[in-house]
Amino acid sequence: MNRIMNSNIINIADRSIGHGHPCMIIAEAGVNHNGSLEKAIDLVNIAYQSGADVVKFQLYNTEEQVSKLATTPSYQYRNTGMQNVFEMSKDYDLDWDAHYAIESHCRSLGILYMASCFDVDAVNFAIRLGSVCIKIASGEITNYPLLSHIASTNRTIILSTGMSSLEDVRGALKHIRSNGTNEIVLLQCASDYPASPLTSNLLVMKTYAKEFGVNVGFSDHTIGSTVAAAAVALGACVVEKHFTLDKSLPGPDHAMSLDPDELSSFVHDIRSVEAALGDGNKVLHSDEIDVQNSARRSIHTSKFIASGNKIEMNNITLKRPNVGIDPRLIKDVLGKTVIKDIKVDTPITWDMLK
Repeated sequence: MNRIMNSNIINIADRSIGHGHPCMIIAEAGVNHNGSLEKAIDLVNIAYQSGADVVKFQLYNTEEQVSKLATTPSYQYRNTGMQNVFEMSKDYDLDWDAHYAIESHCRSLGILYMASCFDVDAVNFAIRLGSVCIKIASGEITNYPLLSHIASTNRTIILSTGMSSLEDVRGALKHIRSNGTNEIVLLQCASDYPASPLTSNLLVMKTYAKEFGVNVGFSDHTIGSTVAAAAVALGACVVEKHFTLDKSLPGPDHAMSLDPDELSSFVHDIRSVEAALGDGNKVLHSDEIDVQNSARRSIHTSKFIASGNKIEMNNITLKRPNVGIDPRLIKDVLGKTVIKDIKVDTPITWDMLK
């Protein structure tokens, strides 16, 4: 199966994403700060220590986003015991001004700040913060007024596509492009919490790259790092994953998020897969030479050969280690005359022959 190798290179701050560049790893803090600036700063520190490239939060206005009659999906009710989305969102809201401190702390560490923006005011605020990239959550893919506004900012867009048909994605992408933005990364996503590998459908990334000519990635809601690592092996240039300070904290997303140690392992696994992919050129690695000498065979004597006798198939064999003549040269060895006595089970070298 071929990797996705889209030629588009997108620059986000000092990072380049696309074929030939490291996958951008987004540590999704979301609302796992539970409305606390102190916890938000702690989340930034954890993301930085893990080696992630980006830490992402959510910017939204509850009154603009959610009806007071909206009920929580089953996973949120299971994790919070709350039935009303409006009340839950208010409970985990973080004052927007706190994001100035969060973004400043990100800059001081050298990790990128990013936000998922759920309304026009949130987008404008993210721009004031200096955001060079806007994340659009899966649920906003049909929110064309919001897509239009984000596209008009001329920022790079990362668009998640959970809960969507290909026609939904096609329509959103057409709308974004017609409003001024071509720097777009499409993330395959299964909007279930946690998601099963069976619903991850990573090959959709190949469909996106082929049909839309965009860079692709994966928004991972599965358990662990296996599926995200597979996405990177396929060619994902962006992956994102929820993380938390503590899975036991109250809130809609903590239970299915990575804890700090798991986030570090997640980043390590992604980077290990990237390193393992290599460059496609089959060469002998220096680390293999010692094993090669031990594991490969060379021409040995199978019996005592007296000086003056000839090398024949009945007096040689092929054995480890590879310290004698290469077996591939056996035809050149046959018929040669031995110039000194050679004991049984001795590797044959050219200086023994004429």
